[in-house]
Amino acid sequence: MWKWPQPSTSTDTFISTALHNLSCAEYWKQSVTASRELYYRRVCSQIAKAGDLSLLQWAHRKGLPWSKDTCEIAAKHGRLDCLKFAHEHGSPWDTETCKNAAKNGHLDTLQYAHKNGCEWGEDTCSKAAKNGHLEILKYAHENCCPWDVSTCENAAENGHIDILKYAHEKGCPWDEDTCGHAAIGGHFEILQYLRAEGCPWDGTTCHYAAENGHLEILKYARENGCEWDENTTCHAAKNGHFEILKYARENGCEWDEDTTRHAAENGHMECVRYAHENGCPWV
Repeated sequence: MWKWPQPSTSTDTFISTALHNLSCAEYWKQSVTASRELYYRRVCSQIAKAGDLSLLQWAHRKGLPWSKDTCEIAAKHGRLDCLKFAHEHGSPWDTETCKNAAKNGHLDTLQYAHKNGCEWGEDTCSKAAKNGHLEILKYAHENCCPWDVSTCENAAENGHIDILKYAHEKGCPWDEDTCGHAAIGGHFEILQYLRAEGCPWDGTTCHYAAENGHLEILKYARENGCEWDENTTCHAAKNGHFEILKYARENGCEWDEDTTRHAAENGHMECVRYAHENGCPWV
């Protein structure tokens, strides 16, 4: 005898498929027993994801409960009409709603949530910066949304120089990790901008440049006085970046047994050979 699937990740796919129209939904509602409370609590979220307002209205009339993430999912997918209905009919929301609207570039959704009292936090600006949504960042900042160093870090790592410039000009804080994040993403122009504007750096810039294979950035950092240490050679070797390992060592960067160990563990024999032949300790 066929049985309803147990609640799982596949349940969401099943619900989405079953709820394509009201007749299917009505049958589904009659068929699922009270023991399927977990099903019920996921229905509204799946409808909000699909953006079917009439179906969401039906679900609410039938007494299906809101889940804690109905508004969050509606905001994530830019389903403004579903978000409005859910909020106006008692669905809870929190900072995740604004964060998901900002992260996915839905300005109208963010505006509605904020104007109707939904809380937001630093993640709203941070996620807008990460994904390159300048207008959303402007709206959030102009309406007193808090931000922190993660806004500049995310802009730097993901190559959004217009966002980084805006944030800096408006007083958003940055620190050594901002340069480090530019190095992670390999964004040379951004690193130059940061340094020209006085952003500090430390050994993490060289470490991240080496780890991610960005030789040009590593050279720039060293030629302009950025410090480095064993982490630079270690992570170059760990990820098989032979030219970076060679450059670092030939220019006086320290190394230790972690360099050979990580190179060997990850199968980078060229790095292992070079390190061993040039006196790197190993265990």
